[in-house]
Amino acid sequence: MPNTIAQLLAEPALLQREAEIILKRHSASLKATAKTSWPALQPRLAQVLPELLGLYLQLYGDLFDCYHQLEQLLKLLAKSAAQRPDYLQAEDAAPQTWHKSHQALGSACYVDLFAGNFEGLKQRIPYLKQTGINYLHLMPLFKAPEPNSDGGYAVSDYRSTMPSLGTMAELSSLMQELHQQGIRPVLDFVFNHTSDEHRWAEKAKAGDPVYRDYYFFLTEAERDRYAPTLREIFPEIRRGCFTQDKASGLWVWTTFNSFQWDLNYANPAVFTAMAEEMLFLANQGAAVLRLDALAFVWKEAGTGCENLPKAHLLIKAFNAVARIAAPALQFKSEAIVHPDEVVKYIAPNECQLSYNPLLMALLWNSLATRKTRLLTESLQRRFAINPHCSWVNYIRCHDDIGWTFDDNIAWQLGTNPDHHRQFLNHFYTGQFPGSFASGVPFQQNPVTGDCRVAGMLASLAGVDKAEAEQNHEHLEHALARIYLLNSIILSIGGLPLLYMGDELGLRNDYSYLQDPAKKDDSRWVNRVAVTASQLAEATQPETLSGRIYQQLQHLVKTRASLPVLGSGTTNILHSDNPHLFCYQRELNGERLQVVVNFSEHPQYWHSDTGGSFTDALTGARLQAGAVALRAYQVLWLTN
Repeated sequence: MPNTIAQLLAEPALLQREAEIILKRHSASLKATAKTSWPALQPRLAQVLPELLGLYLQLYGDLFDCYHQLEQLLKLLAKSAAQRPDYLQAEDAAPQTWHKSHQALGSACYVDLFAGNFEGLKQRIPYLKQTGINYLHLMPLFKAPEPNSDGGYAVSDYRSTMPSLGTMAELSSLMQELHQQGIRPVLDFVFNHTSDEHRWAEKAKAGDPVYRDYYFFLTEAERDRYAPTLREIFPEIRRGCFTQDKASGLWVWTTFNSFQWDLNYANPAVFTAMAEEMLFLANQGAAVLRLDALAFVWKEAGTGCENLPKAHLLIKAFNAVARIAAPALQFKSEAIVHPDEVVKYIAPNECQLSYNPLLMALLWNSLATRKTRLLTESLQRRFAINPHCSWVNYIRCHDDIGWTFDDNIAWQLGTNPDHHRQFLNHFYTGQFPGSFASGVPFQQNPVTGDCRVAGMLASLAGVDKAEAEQNHEHLEHALARIYLLNSIILSIGGLPLLYMGDELGLRNDYSYLQDPAKKDDSRWVNRVAVTASQLAEATQPETLSGRIYQQLQHLVKTRASLPVLGSGTTNILHSDNPHLFCYQRELNGERLQVVVNFSEHPQYWHSDTGGSFTDALTGARLQAGAVALRAYQVLWLTN
C-alpha cells in the first residue's frame, strides 16, 4: 500500500526512500536534459531532493497533481543546470563563506543614478575597488510600468531590463565582469507580486483561467474574508489591499499598490514559474538575490497574511531549488517586520543573509536620544544568529527609516513606544527643537499621523543644518556622527552595506518635488545621482566629501587588518554609562572591544580588566580604569 503524505512527512527514512524512487524514475530524462552538467547535478539532487520533497509535500501534498507538478520542477532544475555558465559552475563547487570575511564590504545603488547605464557602471568598477566594495546590490533594473513602478519593484518582465540601462545581454556581461573583479553582484528577486503589465497578468485580465490562478481574483464576499485582518502598507497613496479589475468586476489582491498584483503561491505552477525566473537571474551572474517582501508571500484567511509558517516553507523550498541548480546563489531576507519575526527567516536552508532593520533604527534612536539602553537591551536579545549566516548591517537604504523596535523592551525601560516613535519622526524631520536632522516624512498616515523618515546620511546626521547655520562645531559633530555610524556597521559583526553616495556625504535632493511621477514619493529625496566630479572629490581631503570618504577608508582599512571583525562572535555588553554602547568581538582567543560615545559631551568608560589597551583606530595606548571619550568618539580596543 502506498505511503500517505502524513507518513512520508513523519518518517525521514520513508521520505528519503520516496525521493530515491522519484530520482530513479526520472534520472534518464533529467540526465538527457542536464547534459554535461549531470555529473555535478546528480549528487546534489540525491542530497537535497529529500528535503525539497518534504517541503513540497507540506505546501502542495493535498493537490491531486502534486507529483506531476514536482516532475515539472525537476525538469526545470535540469534545464537550468545545463544553461549555467562555466564560471558560475566553478563558483558552485566552492563554499560560500565570503560574507563572513573581515574584508567583505557591500554597497547598493541604482544603476542610472550611479553610472547612467550598464556600460557606465563597468567604467566605475575601479572606483568600487578603490573603495573596497566586493558586494554590489544593483537596485531594480527590470522592465516596469511607466511612470509609476514603486521604484522598480513592480516587475513587468524578469528577463528584460529598462531600455535606458541597456540590454539583458549587457547586464549579464557586466555581472560576469564584476565576478572577475572580485565583486559579487546582488539583484532583487521581486517574488511576492508582479506588475499588472506582466504577461501573466495581461493573460489573466483577458480571462485566461490558467493565469487567473496565478493571482487572486476574488468576489466581494471572498475579499471580505481576508480584508479585516490585513494592514495597509502605503496608506498615504491608497487604502486597503485590493483593487477591482474593471473587466471582470472581481477584486485582485494588491498588498502594495494597485499596479502590483500579488502572486498565488497556493498554486504550484506559480512556484515553478517563479523558480524558473529565479534560476534565470542566477545564471546571468547574480551571486545573491534579495528576497523582496518575503513576509507577505503566503495568504490565509483570518490572519494578517504576514510571516505565516508556509511563507517559511516556501522560501526554504526556493532555497532547496537553488542548492540543486545554482549552489553558489545566496538569499538575503528583506523582512521589515517585528524583530522576533526577522530572525526566523535567517538560516542556512532559508536566508543566509538578512538586513538588520533593528540595528538601523536603534542607531538613529541613540543619536537622537544620546541614550543606548534600548539599543543595548534589544541587541543583547536578538543579535545572535546562526554562525553560518550574516547580518547585512546598514545605516540607511534607498527606502525609508521605520522605527522598528520591540515595544515590550521600550515599556520595560519606561518609554511609551508610540509616543517615542512620534518623537523620532519629529526629530528626524527637523520639527523637534534642537534637532540636527534634515529628513522628510514618508507615508504619513492621515489618521494617526504616523510616518517613516527619508533622507541621505549626511542630511540626517546634521551636515545640512550645520552648514546652513555656518556652525563649525555642529559640522564637526555631524561628521563625527557619520564616522560613528560607519564604525559600528563595520565592526559589530556581519556584512556592512553602504548606500552609494553616502560614502561621499551627498545631501538630500529635493528636485523630485518638480517631477509629477515622483513628487508623491518622498523616498526620492535620498535617491541621489552621483556625478564624476563628486567621485573625484573622494581623493580630495580638503573637501567635505573627501573628508567623509577618507574617514570611511580609514575604518575600512583598519577593519581589513583585524580578522576578529569578520567571523568572530559578538557579545553586546552592558555599560553603566547610559551614553555608551559597548560590545566585544572574539575569534580564536583574540578579543577586540568597541566603545562608542553617542553623546556630544565627553564621557567616561570604566574597564573591568587591568592592564592597558591599544586603540586600533589611532594606535593610542590607553590604561585600564576610567577612559575618557571625546564627543561621539569610537574606540576599537585590543589588549
